[in-house]
Amino acid sequence: MPSVYGRCWGSLMGKPLPMELRQRVVDFVEEGHTHRATAAQFRVSIKFVNDMVILKRTTGSLEAKKQGNGGGHGKLSGVADWIGRRITEKRDLTLDELVVELREEHGVEAHRVSVWRHLRGLGLTHKKRLARHRAEAA
Repeated sequence: MPSVYGRCWGSLMGKPLPMELRQRVVDFVEEGHTHRATAAQFRVSIKFVNDMVILKRTTGSLEAKKQGNGGGHGKLSGVADWIGRRITEKRDLTLDELVVELREEHGVEAHRVSVWRHLRGLGLTHKKRLARHRAEAA
């Protein structure tokens, strides 16, 4: 059965579904339809129907929760300025060396991928090579 919205909403992963759809789904369930029938009617997952009914029951609202982590709450947020200064001071610092310095100087146990993502956010993604692997000057 085609969706009243002209498409299947499953392809919008990552974006909250429209408030109108949320309300119509809950209203349909409240009219006495099963969650399975509601999911088929609106071409959404049964989990979505369950989630909307629970959300309405617990909060009284169908507003979507804020997505994402909001930024600035990770392990590296407290040493972000230090990381920027350290890279500026020593441009040839490798990712592994930076991970060791974070552990030794700040007690921050961070995976190298987390540190790389932080550096990428600063625009510093150039791959560094260890001194022993660099070509020797002529």
